[in-house]
Amino acid sequence: MSTSAHPLWKLLGTLYKAHPWHGVSAGKNAPDILQCFIEVVPSDTLKYEVDKVSGYLKVDRPQKYSNICPALYGFVPQTYCGEGVAAFSSAKTGMELEGDGDPLDVCILSERLIAHGNVLAECIPIGGFRMIDKGEADDKIIAVLKQDPVYGGWRDIGQVPEPMLNRLRHYFLTYKMAPDSTSNVCKITHTYGREEAHQVIQRSFEDYQSRFGNIEEILSAAFSVMK
Repeated sequence: MSTSAHPLWKLLGTLYKAHPWHGVSAGKNAPDILQCFIEVVPSDTLKYEVDKVSGYLKVDRPQKYSNICPALYGFVPQTYCGEGVAAFSSAKTGMELEGDGDPLDVCILSERLIAHGNVLAECIPIGGFRMIDKGEADDKIIAVLKQDPVYGGWRDIGQVPEPMLNRLRHYFLTYKMAPDSTSNVCKITHTYGREEAHQVIQRSFEDYQSRFGNIEEILSAAFSVMK
C-alpha cells in the first residue's frame, strides 16, 4: 500500500486541514511547475507569515513605512533552507553562510489580482535573487503565475523588464530598514536564471528531507504500531 493510500491519510484528509508547509505537496512536476502557498499579496499593509507550529497565518508585522510587497509572496511547501542551500550560496558568493531555517521563499508575478493570501497557486520558476540576511542564505525564487495572460509565457529572468526587477530588489533591500537607518541587514549578491533557480529549489527539497524526513512514512509507521 502506498503511503498516500494509507487509512491514516484518508482520515486526516477528511477531518483536518493540511499544514501548508508539511502537509501540502510542491507538485508532481516540481521544480518546473511549483504549487506554492501565498502568504502576502500586494494590497496587504501587514506582513503575514505561516505559524510554523499551527500552520495558520499570523501577523508578523505591519509593512514598514511605504514598503508594500510588489508581488504575490509566499513559500514552496516541503522545502527548507539548510546546509545544502547554504553551501550552494556560499560557493557562489565566497562567504561562509548558514541557511535561514525557513521554507524557500517565492515571489510570483501575476497580472491578475489575487485579493488575499492563504491560498495555493501554481507557478513557473524563472530565476531568483541570492539574498543574504545577517549571514544567512535567504534566496527569493522569482516565478510567474501559471497561465497568467501577461506573464505566464515567461521562462527565464532575462524576460523580466529591469524596472520590475528593480522594484522587487528595492522591496527586499529595504523592507527591514527604519527611516533613519544608514545600513542594511539584507543584500542581494546575484540575480540568477531558471537553471540556477531549479538547483536552489532541488537543494531545498533535499534539505527538507534531511531535516524532517518523510513525515507521511513516519506517521504511517507510528499508526501501524498503535493498531
